[in-house]
Formats: sequence, C-alpha cells, structure tokens
Amino acid sequence: MLPRIFKTVQNARYQSTKTLGWIISEHPELDENYFCNGNNLNEIKNNISHRKGVGDIEQVNKLKQKLDSLNFSSADYKIVKNDLQSELFKLPNKTHPEVLNYGDDPKVLKIVNGKRKFNFDELEFHNITKRLNLVRSEHLGNLSGSKSYYLLGEMVELEQALINYFCEKLYNSGFELISVPDILHRKVIESCGMNTSGTRTQVYSLDKNLHDPDLCLSGTSEMALAGYFANNTLELNMDYGLPKKLMAVSRCYRAETSNTAEEKGIYRVHEFTKVEMFLLCTSEQSHEMLEDIRKMQEENFASLDICFQVLDMPPHELGAPAYRKYDIEAWLPGRKIFGEISSCSNCTDYQSRRLGIKYKSKDGDIKFAHTLNGTACAIPRLLIALSETGQNKNGTISIPKVLQKYMDNKEYICKQKQIPELKLIKHKNHN
Repeated sequence: MLPRIFKTVQNARYQSTKTLGWIISEHPELDENYFCNGNNLNEIKNNISHRKGVGDIEQVNKLKQKLDSLNFSSADYKIVKNDLQSELFKLPNKTHPEVLNYGDDPKVLKIVNGKRKFNFDELEFHNITKRLNLVRSEHLGNLSGSKSYYLLGEMVELEQALINYFCEKLYNSGFELISVPDILHRKVIESCGMNTSGTRTQVYSLDKNLHDPDLCLSGTSEMALAGYFANNTLELNMDYGLPKKLMAVSRCYRAETSNTAEEKGIYRVHEFTKVEMFLLCTSEQSHEMLEDIRKMQEENFASLDICFQVLDMPPHELGAPAYRKYDIEAWLPGRKIFGEISSCSNCTDYQSRRLGIKYKSKDGDIKFAHTLNGTACAIPRLLIALSETGQNKNGTISIPKVLQKYMDNKEYICKQKQIPELKLIKHKNHN
C-alpha cells in the first residue's frame, strides 16, 4: 500500500518542476459585476456585518464610479484602479444562505461515538505523557522558544502511524499526494485569504534584511497546493481535469498564542505536522464535494474510537475565504472540553479569482474553479484526543485497532526509558 503512495510523491515532485515561474496578477479578476452593482449593496453590507470582518463596500462603489469617469489613458486611472483592487481584495466571500441565520453560535449537526466512561480519575495529556516519558514541552525557551515540543518513543510511532493511516485512507479515496514547500510568497498566502502583516497576523515572515521581504512560512499546505495551480486553465478531459483531489503532509507554522488553561501544552503550538486535503472542482460540484469531505472526515475519526461533534460554523467563524465551513471537535476527557481537531471549507471562487485558477467547460466557456480544503489529520490535538480517551488505570494508553498495524501490532503505549531532564539556563549579559 505505502509504496504506491511514495511513488505518487515522486511523480508529483517531477510534475511540479514544470509549473514554476508564474506571477500572480496585480489585477486579479475579482467579481466587480457583483460587488459594484448597487442592487447588491445591502446584501453585501449585511454579509460583512455578519462575518465581522474588514471591507468597505461603499468605498468600493465610490472608487468604481470614479474609475468609470476617468479616461483609460489618464494619469489617475492606474492609481484609482489600484485603490479599487485593494478595496475589493479586502471583501469576504459570500456566505451560504443557511448559515446567515445562525447568529454567533455554531449548529451542532451530530455527535459521533459516546463519551467514554472511566472508573478512575481521568488525567490530562500533559500528566499522562509525563508519567510515560513521551512528550517534553517544558523548559524549551532557550532551545526552540515557547509553544514547542518534543515527541519521544512510542508517541513518535503514534504520530507516524496517524500520518500513514490518513494518507492511505485518502489515497484509496482518489487523492494524489504532493510534497510542497514550506516557504511561500506572501501574495500566495494573501490570495488564499490570510493576512501576512499587522499585529494580529498568524503568519511568520522571513527577516526582510536577510531574505526576500515577501517570503513567509506556510501556515498550512492548502496555500502551496492552491499556488501550484495559479494562472492555469484546466481542461476537463485532461490529467488535471476536475474534480482534482490533492493531499500533502507538511509542517505548519502559526504565530498565534494562547495563555488559557484549556489550550496549554501542545494544544496550540507554533509548528506542527498536518495531513491536508485540497480540491479543485467546478461550481456545480463544490457543494457535493464539501459534503463528501465531511463524510470522509467523520468516518476516519470515528474509526479511532474518539467521541466528537460536527459543527456547521456561523458567519463570524468563516474567515475571509470560506462560503461554508464545518468543524470537528473531539471530546478531551482530561480537559473536560470539546477541542477542534479538524475543519473543512468550501471557498467557492474566492481563492481561484485571486490566483487565476480557471477551467474550460465542456461547452468551451472559461470559468473560475471552486476550491475546497479540509484537515485530514492535525497531529498534536489528535494525539491529545487519543491519549486522553485511551488512557488506562495502569498508566498505559490503548492504541486504536486501526493504527496497530502501523506500530508493529502493539496494543498499548507504555512507559519509555528515562530521559535526562532539561533545565532552564539563564544567559548572562557580558556587556
């Protein structure tokens, strides 16, 4: 099974060398016909208000009117055109009509698997793994900064088992595995809907004094996979016909932090490994594709014997690019909370318009593709869910049956060999 997956990676790397050198347009084909139509003004203002995001549709319409009054060859035309593009770029995607009425709370669609009942006091992940010498997340300030961690012994095996299991499941569902870069141009990231500057950005930028000022660390492989197809028009009857299903295993870098007790340890960290899904399809296919992704996620997580709930997220949780988004939250017995372990989104043509991803329909028309994404497996939080759910009174952790074949058929994770303690070292100032 796995050799077939690795062969796919090699082919993908070879193909990727053929598509380098594209440049994202300074003036992407955003939907001016919709946004600059006065009849849609109230609808758009209502959407922005519900999503609690940025964007000034009245300013967009003023700039459009001003642009239409200028001569194409005038000196001010390019300036106003750039200002209009900048304001259009800030506007969020439309919102699915069913979601607009949710208010501030998500709609719980279902709860899968019941909460496990324990005959002993459940422990939190940090205490479980500390007893077993499986994880180190303390005293790493001088080594790798805060919000970092080491996985040790059989916890590393569990991490690799999850990666192999989810890759195999996706491969058998028609996904192609691609190896992606972790450093991206900020235009790619912003075109996918993430802000790369300002005090609240989640994106790490490389030092502009040492590197290209427009290079950033990727927060998810979705952006690299989307960028792979930038400025391409796909033929429905060719190898890259639609729907196109891709997956990637990558490191993800997030500048976000949290000091809440519920999100301590490895729950929210600055870098982690994730198996990500990315899909390209036609506008007619995207609704069905989103439901397919959600169904696949539900089946895969259910097979791990963890309790989780599926949420249809309200407008203010959609970010800028999503038209509709489902979250999956696992029950974490040690923390006594539901914690997000996955999500999937239909971004319709929000990303494809900014990146220039199109397709030629069967009747010859050129249209913008729809993009979707979904988390197959985000390692740290899934390790928490599996460890807290699978903990036993004798201190061991039960390994889900579907993962055992990837771990030499072990049924339990036991205590690892003692490892040396890391101690915080204070650096003296010699100045």
